[in-house]
Amino acid sequence: MAKVRLSSFGLATVLAVACLTACSSSSSSSTSSQACTETGKATMLTVSRASGTTDLATNPEIATGYRSGMTPVRTRTYAVSTANPVSTLAACKVLDAGGTAADALIVAQTVLNLVEPESSGIGGGAFLLYYDANTKQVDAYDGRETAPQSATENYLRWISDTDRREPQPNTRASGRSIGVPGVLRLLELAHHDHGKQPWHDLFDPAINLADNGFAISPRMAEQIAESASSLAADPTARAYFLNADATPKKAGTTITDPALAKTLGAIATDGADAFYHGAIARDIVDTTATTSGGRTPGQITLQDLAAYQAKKRTPVCEPYRGHQICGMPNPSSGGITIGSIMGILSNFDLARLRPTTMDVNGGRPNPEAVHLISEAERLAYADRDKYIADSDFVPLPGNSPQTLLNPDYLKKRAALINPDHSMGTAQPGDLGPVPLAPAPQQPEHGTSHISIVDKYGNAASMTTSIESAFGSFHMVDGFLLNNQLTDFSAQPTAPDGTPIANRVQPGKRPRSSMSPTLVFDDHKNLQLVTGSPGGAVIIQFVVKTLVNLLDWGLDPQQAVSAVDFGAANTPVTGVGGEHPDINATDNGDHDPLVQRLRQLGHQVSVAPQSSGLSALQRDRDGWIGGADPRRDGIVLGDTAG
Repeated sequence: MAKVRLSSFGLATVLAVACLTACSSSSSSSTSSQACTETGKATMLTVSRASGTTDLATNPEIATGYRSGMTPVRTRTYAVSTANPVSTLAACKVLDAGGTAADALIVAQTVLNLVEPESSGIGGGAFLLYYDANTKQVDAYDGRETAPQSATENYLRWISDTDRREPQPNTRASGRSIGVPGVLRLLELAHHDHGKQPWHDLFDPAINLADNGFAISPRMAEQIAESASSLAADPTARAYFLNADATPKKAGTTITDPALAKTLGAIATDGADAFYHGAIARDIVDTTATTSGGRTPGQITLQDLAAYQAKKRTPVCEPYRGHQICGMPNPSSGGITIGSIMGILSNFDLARLRPTTMDVNGGRPNPEAVHLISEAERLAYADRDKYIADSDFVPLPGNSPQTLLNPDYLKKRAALINPDHSMGTAQPGDLGPVPLAPAPQQPEHGTSHISIVDKYGNAASMTTSIESAFGSFHMVDGFLLNNQLTDFSAQPTAPDGTPIANRVQPGKRPRSSMSPTLVFDDHKNLQLVTGSPGGAVIIQFVVKTLVNLLDWGLDPQQAVSAVDFGAANTPVTGVGGEHPDINATDNGDHDPLVQRLRQLGHQVSVAPQSSGLSALQRDRDGWIGGADPRRDGIVLGDTAG
């Protein structure tokens, strides 16, 4: 495993660029604390890059290494973590100026649209859990994309009933993959409910950055290079991400996005309506319908955009060892599946299975713990794959998440775990005459995550996505359009003709794995804000972090830095080979954890993982935070002066 140093274009440079834009639009910090500072090791970190290539069928986006030796960040009253330091600093300055977590979310998302366009943006969707300290209530906001009203159940399967070819050049890069974007309606609704600063002002940092320019980060540059041929198929994306000779723009290159500055200016002035009506809406419809390069057009209409609504839903909150873990309900499968996994694990004494060794990077997991947690995940994913979809179209068993989360039911599921051998593939539970079939696992990909706590005690956990890296590769008015509809099952029925819950239907929202999570103690006090990008393995990343914190007492940085491991409902168990405590050479044949898992019947993959976890945990009178060393994120806040 090669060790390299970050180039001179490192975090210090990024923060300097960020400060030119973010700091100029916020008030000065107080004299009693250091505002928007970070005390963990952040500059000139050692990065471990695992050998081998990234399998984008199973790994979200590109795997970019590991920043070894990160330490937790302690703050006094507020903290923020995003996947990019430019975005983190901009959002932190909003908190320092007295803004709420809802205000900071808008800044974080719009800046991420520029500095991490491969992962999220206003052309995509999001799920948000928001804790209001005054009401002591948790709101769940659903900004998931929707299928157009004209979509048939074969919309992703073939061009038409008479032309049964796959959409061209493939489903993902065609217009058929594009769903009606939802993130702006979500942000608008959350700001209406919880915002304090004027909507108009919250777009200034991103507009300034788009106009004045910013440097391409190493991660963004690597993803451009990985996706260059697909970006080249769209004239607008080609001009923005590639040089005149079609070579990918490199890290450190300064770029501007005046088209996005204009778009954000309109939204700042006229609200989200400027996006869903008028000129921007027409441009989205036209871009989705393009046939340039032989692409199969999508069918989004102006009516689809005008009718889109973000929805407030009831969060899924389940007990776990003296805590309440709250997650997102469907159409995200994250809250229910994590609740199911943790409910199964509550039947076992995990405390005795702490990591076998401990270090600043989270130590080496106990193989018996990895086995147990992976088996619980297989059982929960089996139920997820069969039963969970958009319940506005396909009701859950018993019309409630509680059917899948019933403690007696989960105790029976736990009894299926053999401590001496992996089950390989689990069967879904028998929950009565539900006329649904398990869907094939869709190759979900990249996202981004934002965790925020403000000085008023409010908190936001938002996972946001345009689906695969650079979405559908369709770029319009300075932003990329998602390919989120590929989260549907392209096959509408099982071989026996039974309908699949997550099939395409008009106006339906595709199932997601996004898992924004809030944890409370038994007195209903907020204790933890966490979440991650990572496609279908988001659930595993968050479960790993929860167990590290709640069962094993790791600090938040250790918890997110620790080895990524887990399983969906396949015989393969992933163990992140990018971690410095894992020996990934020769497919992990020499690593004791991998060896023991294989003895237990697991098919182990040591492919590098690309989680982007963050965790903000209450620590006495303040907060302590950690950011995932596998991406560029950092934690900032008001540290003691």
